[in-house]
Amino acid sequence: MYIATSATKRIVQLKERIRAVQGGTGASKTISILLYLIHLAQSDEKSTITSVVSESFPHLKRGAIRDFLSIMEAHGYYKDDRWNKTDFTYTFESGSRIEFFSADESGKVRGPRRDRLFLNEANNIPFETFEQLEIRTNEFVIMDWNPVSSFWFYEDVKDRRKDVEHIILTYKDNEALDPNVVKAIEARKYRPGWWKVYGEGQLADIEGKIYSGWQILDQIPHEARLERYGLDFGYKHDPSAIVAIYYLDGGYILDEVLYQLGMANREIADTLTNLPRALVIADSAEPKSIDELKLHGINVIPAVKGRDSVRHGIQAVQEQQISVTRRSVNLLKEYRSYLWAMDKDGKFIRPNEPEGGNDHCLDAARYAFSSLLPIIQRREIMENMPMLMRGMTAKKNPAL
Repeated sequence: MYIATSATKRIVQLKERIRAVQGGTGASKTISILLYLIHLAQSDEKSTITSVVSESFPHLKRGAIRDFLSIMEAHGYYKDDRWNKTDFTYTFESGSRIEFFSADESGKVRGPRRDRLFLNEANNIPFETFEQLEIRTNEFVIMDWNPVSSFWFYEDVKDRRKDVEHIILTYKDNEALDPNVVKAIEARKYRPGWWKVYGEGQLADIEGKIYSGWQILDQIPHEARLERYGLDFGYKHDPSAIVAIYYLDGGYILDEVLYQLGMANREIADTLTNLPRALVIADSAEPKSIDELKLHGINVIPAVKGRDSVRHGIQAVQEQQISVTRRSVNLLKEYRSYLWAMDKDGKFIRPNEPEGGNDHCLDAARYAFSSLLPIIQRREIMENMPMLMRGMTAKKNPAL
C-alpha cells in the first residue's frame, strides 16, 4: 500500500499552472505525483485526459508505467479490462483517462489537447517538447527531476513566468522509505557534490562525474558497423548486462541489449544467439560462465584484466566520441551518475577509483572497449599516416 507522505501532501497543495517538483533520491517524487493524478482522475465529475510523458518509451515503461500499475494494484483499483495495453491508457470509472507516451513521439507531442500533463524527469526532455505539450494542456503541468545540472526550467521558465510553483523534496519527505535505504543515502554525506543533489535535493553539478558529453541517438544508423558485445554477469542481486558497440565515422555507439536479474547462463546464451553475430567480451572473473556460454555456441572471450585495468578501460572510453541509443535506459542512468569514489573525508581516492554498484552496463561497455583498443590504435595510426608522411618528406626536402 502506498501511503500519503509529506511529499504527497506538499504536491497536493500546489495550485499554479506550472508545478515544479525538484528533489533528491528516495523523495518519492514520481510515486507521489502519480498518486495525486490517480486521485484526481477517480474524482472527476467531468471526464479528463492526463498525459504522462518521459524522455523515451523504454524509460517510461520501466519507470512511470511500472509505478502506476503498482499503485493501482496495491490499492485494489486496477481492472484489467480498463488498461489498454496497446495504447498504454487507463480509463477510470469516472470516464477520465491517464495515457503514457514518450517525448520522442512527435505525433503525440503535437497531437490533441489534454487537461493535465506530467513530465517525468523533465531535465531529460527538450524545451521545445515542453512548449509543444504545454500549449496543448488545459489545467496544469507538473514535472519532476533530480537537480544534477541546470536545464531549461531554471533558465526559461522559473523566473520568466508568474504562474510557477517550485518545491524541493528530499528523502526526509518520504516517511514510507525503507530504513535501510535511508541509511544508504545518509552514508554518502561525506560526498559534498552527491549529497547536495541526491541528499538535499539542491541544484549542483556533481563533482567527480566520470563521463560527459555523450550524445543520445533515436536509433542506430543503418551504416553503423557492429564491433563487439560487452557482457557483465549478474544473477540474484545484480543484473546481467549486455551492451552492443557500433562504429560509425570515427565514433562509437552504445546500445543496451540486456539488463535483467536472475538470468541463467543458458538464458544469456539464448539472448546472444538471437542477436546479430559479433565477438562477445565478458567479465574474466567468471571463467566457468564463459566456458558454459562457449558450450552453447557463443563466440566469447574474457576481458583482459591487469593492474589498473579499470582506470585504463575508463580512460579508453573517455577518449572516444560516444553516442547512446535513447532506448538504453539503464545505461543512461549509469552514465549520468557514474562518479569517482571519495574517502570518508570527502577527498577523491588516489589513484582514482570509480564508485561501484551502479555500473553494470558501463562495465560491460568497458570490457568491449578493452578488446577494441588495438583496433582503435591502428585506426589512429592510419588516420595520421598522411600527416606523418608529409613530415618525413619535409625533413628530407627542407626547401619545400
